[in-house]
Amino acid sequence: MVEWRPLRTAALRPVPEPTATPFVWAAACAGAFVLAVVLSTLSGPSAPSVALAVLCGFAALLGLPARFTAAPGTALVCWLFLNGFLITPRGELTWQGHPDAARMGLLLAAAVLGTLVARIINAVGAHHRTTPGDGPP
Repeated sequence: MVEWRPLRTAALRPVPEPTATPFVWAAACAGAFVLAVVLSTLSGPSAPSVALAVLCGFAALLGLPARFTAAPGTALVCWLFLNGFLITPRGELTWQGHPDAARMGLLLAAAVLGTLVARIINAVGAHHRTTPGDGPP
């Protein structure tokens, strides 16, 4: 006979609960604002590719504790700060077609990649914690 036990108890929870989506989006707003200020003072408007790379790294970092459903919003928030404050003309939201679609795609891919990496690491860790092994009793 198989006895089913829920794994949601605190002691037996093999995978950490992801962070709530609104919290991730709030962190994206605050972090992207800080990064926009820092990048605009350090590099100016001449380095949009550096700003895109930094914001992609930030989106991937935000994806680590998040759910997959937070990725599109995180990418959108990062793109808004990138387009509005780091790419000329500053202070205006414009759509330039293919370049902005590529930027949005890169930001979305970074956020999804961060979440995917975290899920794989958590799954491997949960497998090691819940699978009986040859370790000490």
